[in-house]
Formats: sequence, structure tokens, C-alpha cells
Amino acid sequence: MPISEKLKVIDAITLYKTEKWWAAVALVDSFGRRQIALYLWLKKNGKWKRNQKYVIHSKGEWSQVKEAVERFTPQLVM
Repeated sequence: MPISEKLKVIDAITLYKTEKWWAAVALVDSFGRRQIALYLWLKKNGKWKRNQKYVIHSKGEWSQVKEAVERFTPQLVM
């Protein structure tokens, strides 16, 4: 996975990968602190470049994100 060499990847899961887009969740060590990061890369000129990154720093923060997302999921078309 094209994640910065400054971060130590502890574990990672690809959510999906196409010819152009790649999304994954990674547990990383960032200067001594564990974080969960959601990455979205875009392939440009044959190389994967980070397009977006969202970091979750704590269980409390994840709780807020999860609650907000779950509030909207019933409105999705399956």
C-alpha cells in the first residue's frame, strides 16, 4: 500500500480496488501513537497517489463517526 514511510503500517484491509481507485483502512503507528486511517488513492500516470485520508485518533472519535454514519444508513438504497 502506498502509505508514507514515516508511518509504520501494523495492519491494513483493502475495501475495494479498481484500475483507477483504491480504498483501504489501515492501523498505523504515527510517531508512537496508534491511529486508524481511511485512505483513498487515485492512479495517475501509472502510480498510486493519495487522494484523501481520514484519521481516527481515539475510540471516542470513532464512536461519534459510527453513530453519525449509522443514522443515515437506513436511508440508503440496497
